[in-house]
Amino acid sequence: MLSPKKRTSTEQPSSPEYLQMSLAAAMTLGLKEGLFFRNARLYCLNLLLTYPEGCRANCAYCGLQKSREGAFGEKSFIRVPWPTYDLETIMRETIAHKARLHRVCISMITHSRAVQDTLYLTERFHREVGLPVSILMNPTSMKPSDLQEMKRKGAQMAAVALDLATEDLFDLHRGKGVGGPHRFDQYWEMLSATAEVFGRNKAGCHLIVGMGEREDQMIQRIQKVRDLGARTHLFSFFPEKGSRMAHKKSCPVDQYRRIQLARYLIDFDHCRAEDLEFDDQGRIISFGLKKSEVEQWIDTGRPFMTSGCPGGGMEAACNRPYGDGPASDIRSFPFPLEAQDIALVKQQLGWE
Repeated sequence: MLSPKKRTSTEQPSSPEYLQMSLAAAMTLGLKEGLFFRNARLYCLNLLLTYPEGCRANCAYCGLQKSREGAFGEKSFIRVPWPTYDLETIMRETIAHKARLHRVCISMITHSRAVQDTLYLTERFHREVGLPVSILMNPTSMKPSDLQEMKRKGAQMAAVALDLATEDLFDLHRGKGVGGPHRFDQYWEMLSATAEVFGRNKAGCHLIVGMGEREDQMIQRIQKVRDLGARTHLFSFFPEKGSRMAHKKSCPVDQYRRIQLARYLIDFDHCRAEDLEFDDQGRIISFGLKKSEVEQWIDTGRPFMTSGCPGGGMEAACNRPYGDGPASDIRSFPFPLEAQDIALVKQQLGWE
């Protein structure tokens, strides 16, 4: 077992002895007070590596980008604060609240210690907590052989945050366009290797809708992910305060609803990208199934719930309450939709 680096009392909190966690996770463990809108519950403990030097990447839409002013531990990420706690407190409270959770996810950042510390943390959560462990990986910091070691340490699933549907948009927002270290081909190759090492439906790919891509480009990417044996975890773009894209508009809701529905049908093998039809601007005009079949899926509400790693019999235990939009404008529902939610979704889709 790897051992954590010894930290002196004068050093700032650093993984693996310290981790950040989402505000929702801190509320679930009783470390922060608060209530979820509509009594939503969190089922996946989302953890984030933390270092005094921060993340050395510079992704245009991310709150953790190195060019953003402020201490790393005080930067928002996916719209919310990520408070820092020592590992032993997190372990103790996770075990105490284990019955409320179905999964633990450890998110890497771009840092030279990220792989070593992730392996150490994966082994501890797997061995001492006993919940399924996912890793949101950073391919820039990794080599392919790290995947086997992550699985050996107890990781059940792993995901790559490709985020952008096309290579050009990836370079613009994560690579050369922002002076960042990430390369599209390295991310795609790592996702391919992840699907091979972890197996069918055990690899995930994060994609953000509304980053300048056409709908047909996003659908083609989702199909390519599915053809690897992986599944897509969708996010609706929402401008992160302090990021380079803070001034951009959030993803149009009708665009996100169409992509959510198509993603669900492709990811669960009800149709393929080639079956869909698009207008001359790349927007979806047909989902490749009979209208009555599509409406049956809409009426389940499942395509519009948060997509992520499964657990506890749920298609997505990683339900990230209100992570891609305010509670007043829910984009990814963290709970089963009720009748009024489905009516709203149909209105947003322009469904008749």
